[in-house]
Amino acid sequence: MKPVKPAVLHAAKKHKANKTARSHSHSRLRHHYAEVEANYETGETTPDELVEFAQTLKGIRYRYGSSNPEKGFDCSGFVNYVFTHFGISIPRSSSDFTPVKGIDIREAKFGDLILFTGTRSHNYHSAGHIGIVISQPGEPLVFIHSTSGDENGVTETAMNDRYQRRYIKTIRVFKEDLQAGEEEDAVPDAIEEAR
Repeated sequence: MKPVKPAVLHAAKKHKANKTARSHSHSRLRHHYAEVEANYETGETTPDELVEFAQTLKGIRYRYGSSNPEKGFDCSGFVNYVFTHFGISIPRSSSDFTPVKGIDIREAKFGDLILFTGTRSHNYHSAGHIGIVISQPGEPLVFIHSTSGDENGVTETAMNDRYQRRYIKTIRVFKEDLQAGEEEDAVPDAIEEAR
């Protein structure tokens, strides 16, 4: 007959095995996610038009969970409202952009999205705040966003140490130089007509 193990020892071993399994599964989730390319249909809208419209909303107060200008905006509600105004579909929550590939922050320009951790976040890979870049490469980086901070609403903010510490990535929404591509296509047609 086999000796019976005390219940306390059995429970302790089982607890240790479960704890090990949990820690392994958390580390996989935390460090391994596939990045995807940003691919948004922007139609005929230009980044300049989008930024100009966003700036008309300055001063609207902050309101958590809202994308209604009459009630106020949270950060992603503001960004979503601006893009939806032009029929551009983007995720509603800033955290939904976490797996999207970013671009070099030095290349940030009009209409790009800029993501930060939330102010109370302990997860340095997940976005908790979002804004729209309103500067061009080579200029000091400035973004427009809805903040619950001292400004309490839609405002323009220059990148500072506080936001630099929370910075995650910049995402390009508008495809590169579509007009330049259209002009190149027009050149062979003009040559053809001249013949």
